[in-house]
Amino acid sequence: MATVTVLKFSNPQGAAEALHTVQDLDKQQLIELIDAALISWPAGKKSPTTKLLLTPLLAMAIEEGTSAVFLITTDAVLDRVADAMKAMKFEIFATSLSKAQEQTLREAFAENEMSRSDGTTPRRSP
Repeated sequence: MATVTVLKFSNPQGAAEALHTVQDLDKQQLIELIDAALISWPAGKKSPTTKLLLTPLLAMAIEEGTSAVFLITTDAVLDRVADAMKAMKFEIFATSLSKAQEQTLREAFAENEMSRSDGTTPRRSP
């Protein structure tokens, strides 16, 4: 079962640093990173920047001067992951998803990305 995790940082660089740490943990087989998106809103900029890593994830609005990383992961070695992340200060939101819920979420994210790229909203079949 996959876990969706959102870490919100009080600075624009925090999310990139956390993502780098999680990618390193993935290489060490201490967590499996399935998908991720990174949002950063540097102070003084009109809007946040979004970096979609694997497949598109829906971005939530964040405050100026903050950042967030959205991760979908499985198979975490929790004590090692927690140890690697403990020096970082962030807010965390997490939930566990069933396979069906994960697929529904991925489809919703994909539809949102299609909608944003061509300016139209895709229609769902009834």
